[in-house]
Amino acid sequence: MKRSFVKKLAAFAGILAMSAGLLSGCTASSKGSASTAGGGKLMLIGTDEEDAYRKSLMTAIKSEAQSAGVEIDDQECGNDVEKQAAAARKAAAGGYSAIICRLADATTAPQIELAAGDLPIIYVNNQPDESALKADKYMYVASDEEQCGKLQAEYVIKKVGKKELNIVILEGEKGHSATIQRTLSNKNTFKREGVKVNILFQDYCNWTDTEARHKLDLFFKTGQSVDAILCNNDTMALGAVQALEDNGLDPSQIPVTGVDATADGCQSIADGKMSYTVFQNAKGQAKKAVEIAQALGSGKSAKGISGVPSSLLYGWVPFEPVDSSNVSKYMS
Repeated sequence: MKRSFVKKLAAFAGILAMSAGLLSGCTASSKGSASTAGGGKLMLIGTDEEDAYRKSLMTAIKSEAQSAGVEIDDQECGNDVEKQAAAARKAAAGGYSAIICRLADATTAPQIELAAGDLPIIYVNNQPDESALKADKYMYVASDEEQCGKLQAEYVIKKVGKKELNIVILEGEKGHSATIQRTLSNKNTFKREGVKVNILFQDYCNWTDTEARHKLDLFFKTGQSVDAILCNNDTMALGAVQALEDNGLDPSQIPVTGVDATADGCQSIADGKMSYTVFQNAKGQAKKAVEIAQALGSGKSAKGISGVPSSLLYGWVPFEPVDSSNVSKYMS
């Protein structure tokens, strides 16, 4: 067992022993609540709603619960792991049937599970290690990040049409499961397709356009020629587009790809700037998370629910490719 994990475990043991004073650290909201139906009362433990996609996902989960007639208690904990553990403990002691949780730190899933007692947990957006999952008890609902990275790389290969590419990769948050898997899948797809890639620049931009724009402004001062820019989300892709324009480069000639198909990202594609994104269906993920939470919270199995494999560890919602040919379908 790694020393850092032992320290985290000890820290969480202390959290579990603390009084209810910490429980008030999360901000509870009754918005989106409805009368209790099948699946009992759910707790939503969310983090960092400043991010466009995360905010849309949290909003969609509350909306889906309301549509299903399920009471849901929203506990917004920011990125505070201790407050998340306190919220899970509150759920265990407060008559809840299941928890839907967006982990602040994916490595702390075992501690959140310890805090939650016997309650099932449906994780969303930030994937814990598979060792922390348990069939029909601790499940992860999302879209398969490997598929996302594959779609991006395949688009660039087809669009640029070269067997050797000079590329830039802008990554999201360091250590985040989506950052790791999307980037790795980009690279693996290029290799599998027999395309040699020269990664001229790769850095974390924490999902933001400002960091992406600033770091690329510095990179472009090197004068290196770029064939494509692959970004872990749309917000960074929009920053990349701005950096290209800042430096007198035409984004329509240097494909910029993103992820999420946000409203701004789709508009940029429609305007001929961003080239491509991958739609991550927040409503679809929300609906599946609530459906699985209802099932597990009622003591039933997730078996038979669409997108749930035989392992009963996941609930998958497919990614969808978006470019100029179909972007209007994704614009509200």
